[in-house]
Amino acid sequence: MKLVPTDFSSPFERLRWVLKALRAPDGCPWDREQTLQTIQPCLQEECYELLAAMAGEDLGNHCEELGDVLLQVLFQADIREDQGDFTFDDVVHALTDKLIRRHPHVFGNIDAKDTETVLRNWEQIKQTEHKKPEGSALDGVPEALPALLKAQRTQHKAAKVGFDWPDATGATAKIDEELAELREAIQRGSAEEIADEYGDVLFSFVNLARFLHIDAESSLRAATEKFSRRFRAVEAKVKASGKEMRTLSLQELDAIWDDVKAEQIK
Repeated sequence: MKLVPTDFSSPFERLRWVLKALRAPDGCPWDREQTLQTIQPCLQEECYELLAAMAGEDLGNHCEELGDVLLQVLFQADIREDQGDFTFDDVVHALTDKLIRRHPHVFGNIDAKDTETVLRNWEQIKQTEHKKPEGSALDGVPEALPALLKAQRTQHKAAKVGFDWPDATGATAKIDEELAELREAIQRGSAEEIADEYGDVLFSFVNLARFLHIDAESSLRAATEKFSRRFRAVEAKVKASGKEMRTLSLQELDAIWDDVKAEQIK
């Protein structure tokens, strides 16, 4: 059994010592076996759990989930260090340098008195850092992003070079056009064509969200959570009546749904 020292200079150093102990030859078999590939699902899961905690009011849960994401960062850095690639300190130095470099209005002599100017300067500096010969304006959009967020980032980058509607009117008209094409595809009955046109409809709605200054990913998440709350309330009402959901008609369920909706809006 390993004894955890008590003379660490900071809580963070204590955490790093524990992680090193877990991944040491005489540490935890599971932690020793992990690679960047095997822990990828862990990072995805922890990020989504953190997002859920951020939306709630449980401060203890939020604190815990922040720690879980921090562990994933440390775990990856430790794997890279073992491979001789870089250390966690390298990660911290790179991040600190980038923050200083991309905020010349704070750490330099550039004026930026509003958020729009800050974001424009940030993007310009970022482009010089990652500039590649004969690159596309769409370069830099991570492949692993959730579909809605990836669509939003892609559209934003295209808009940066002028490929965009002048206002939300064009984006709204595009939705109407894509919905008409989807209806036609449904009538023709080709599954592949329907899926393709359905994707165009979703892409168009994401574009409209951008014009309305709405985050499509967060908006859909909120809508899904709202549906879940109302559906659970419908279940509770049906159960309280001594009946079962499957025995009620759609009209009856819809009436209960309207009652729940009215109650939750009040």
